Amino acid sequence: MTHIAEIYWEASGEFAEGRYSRAHSWHFDGGAQVAASASPDIVPVPQSQPEAVDPEEGFVAALASCHMLWFLDFARRAGFVAESYTDHAVGHMEETEDGGLWVARVDLNPYTVWCGDGPSQEQEEALHHEAHEACFIAKSVKSEIVVTVSEYAEAVEA
Repeated sequence: MTHIAEIYWEASGEFAEGRYSRAHSWHFDGGAQVAASASPDIVPVPQSQPEAVDPEEGFVAALASCHMLWFLDFARRAGFVAESYTDHAVGHMEETEDGGLWVARVDLNPYTVWCGDGPSQEQEEALHHEAHEACFIAKSVKSEIVVTVSEYAEAVEA
């Protein structure tokens, strides 16, 4: 099984001087296209595009999305019916020993609205643990991933 993403960038600006656009696009096999760029926290505007997805945001979104998909499936198998799911996922960059940066931790803050009787807090936490253990993306990274089941008020404020 393989998964393919095509990345397309075209030169604009003064490449040799380092003043060139980092804007590019991600193309996926289903036809989706996503505007991408370096993070403006790393490469200043106008060489980056703040409105585009940067690789770090894409990484955090991939982890959160994978976790959600497994969680919803395990909840369904357990007989619970979800109405909606929201996650305010946050990636934390830290400096490495050699002075580089990496996404050291990703906090997932999921909130699920249930139809009818939802799981108890203990059951919901167990479902999230099961989802984390099953998530292909989480298994593929060394970043710490912390899941905190959100209360409704916290989810709305986030």
